[in-house]
Amino acid sequence: MLTIALGGAAGVALPAPAWAVGDQRPGAVNPPALTAGDERVAGRVSAERALWHLQVLSQGIGPRIGGTRSERKAADYISGVLDGLGYDVTLQPFPVADKFLAQLEAPRGLPRDLCWQAGASPHGALDVKVRGEVVDVHAGAEADYPADVTGKVLLVDYVAADREALVATAVARGAAAVIFLPVDLVEPRRAAAFSPTLPGSATTPVPIPVVGVAQAQKYRLRDLLAAGRLRLTVSTVAHRGLTSHNVIAERRRKTTGGPVVMVSAHYDTVIGAPGANDDGSGTVLCLELARVLRKLPTEATLRFALWGSEEQGLIGSRYYVSQLPQEERDRIVAVYQNDMVATSWDPATRYWLLSFTGLANRATDEVTAAATRLGYDPRISPVTLRGSSDHQSFQEAGIAAANFSWRGEASPALLEPPYHSPEDTIAKNISLERLQVSMELIGSAAYATAGPA
Repeated sequence: MLTIALGGAAGVALPAPAWAVGDQRPGAVNPPALTAGDERVAGRVSAERALWHLQVLSQGIGPRIGGTRSERKAADYISGVLDGLGYDVTLQPFPVADKFLAQLEAPRGLPRDLCWQAGASPHGALDVKVRGEVVDVHAGAEADYPADVTGKVLLVDYVAADREALVATAVARGAAAVIFLPVDLVEPRRAAAFSPTLPGSATTPVPIPVVGVAQAQKYRLRDLLAAGRLRLTVSTVAHRGLTSHNVIAERRRKTTGGPVVMVSAHYDTVIGAPGANDDGSGTVLCLELARVLRKLPTEATLRFALWGSEEQGLIGSRYYVSQLPQEERDRIVAVYQNDMVATSWDPATRYWLLSFTGLANRATDEVTAAATRLGYDPRISPVTLRGSSDHQSFQEAGIAAANFSWRGEASPALLEPPYHSPEDTIAKNISLERLQVSMELIGSAAYATAGPA
C-alpha cells in the first residue's frame, strides 16, 4: 500500500488511498455504480493533495483559537487558496469574546508529539512569563506540600469547588505558578485544556499565572517529573477586543440569483488542540472540493464557507445566517457541513448523517443517494437527531442542512480519544482513506444537487 510521509513528523507515514474510480472502496459492501457526475468528482479528488493544506493548518499554524492571530492566519491561508482557485472570496468579520492562553516550555524542550498550549485563568497573572522547578502537590492538601515551594511551578489536581482555596494556598506559600490538572473523563473521551475561572478574584487577580492543561498533557507532565527534575517556563497571554472571520467563497458566474449549494466546515479549534480532525479535515475537504468543482458546469451556484469561532457556540455560522435577508436564505438548496471527517480511530466505522431536527432533508437525501452509488449505503447512519455543529445554525432558520462525520458505530456521541485534545494531530488522528471517502460522498452529493449542466 502507498504511504505518504509527513513533513516535520519524522518516521510517520499515512496509508494513502489506492483505488481507481471504478474500484470497490475499502469498507464498502458493494461495487460502485457511479453516474457520469460522480466519476467527474471521484476521479479528481485527492486526499494526498488535501493533506498539504492540513499540514499547514495543523502543523504549521496549530491551534486556531477564535479571534486570535492564529485563527486569522488560518483565515488568510484559506482565503488565499480559494482566491488562487478563481473564487470570489469574502472575509466576514464579527466580534468574539476575549481569550486567555498559556504556553508551556522546558529548557531542553517538551515532547513534540503533543501540543503544549493550555488555557490561562483570566483572574491570574496575564502577559507574564515565569520559570521554575516543577513540584507535584497532587490534591493540594497540607500533607502534599514539601517544606518549601517558593518560586516553584505547582502541579495541582483540579477540583472545581476548591479551586480558589487551592490557588490561595499556592500563593501564600510563594509558588511561581499553578498548573491545574483536569479530572479524567470516561474513556474514550479525554479532558481538554481549559481556562480556570476564579470568581472571587475577578476584581483583584491573583499575582501568579494559573493555567489548565489537558488530560494528555497531565499524564505526560507527571511522567516527565517521575523521570527526573523538570523545569518549566509558563507564559500567559490575554487576547482582548477580538474579531473572528468567516471565509466565504463563491464561484464566479455571469448571472446573479438562482439556487445556491453550500459546502462548509469550521476552521477554528479549542485551546491546546492542533485540530487535525476537528476540524482541519472538514476544512481541507472544502478546499479540495473547491479545486475539483471550480470548472465543472452546474446550474446552481456553488458556495464554500469556512466558519470562524464554531467552538465557542457556532458563532460564525449563526452570524452569517443572521445577516442573510430572507430572499437569500430562500436561495440555499442544501448545506453540507463537514465536521470531523477523517479520524483514524478504528471504532469510528459509521458515517453519520446528523440533522438538528432529526428529519431528512435535501442534504441528507443526496448523501444517502451518493452512498448507495458508491457502495457505502449500509455504512451510513439513518438520519439522526443531533445539533452542536454549524448545520444547526441553518436548520434553525429553516434551511436544509446536515452534519456529516465518521464516529463510533453505536452513537454519534462516540468520538475518538484525541477529540478536543493535544493529540488531535495528523499522525495520531487522520486516515487519508476516510478523508478520501468523505470527499467522494460530499463531492458527489453536492455536484448532483447543483445540477450538472
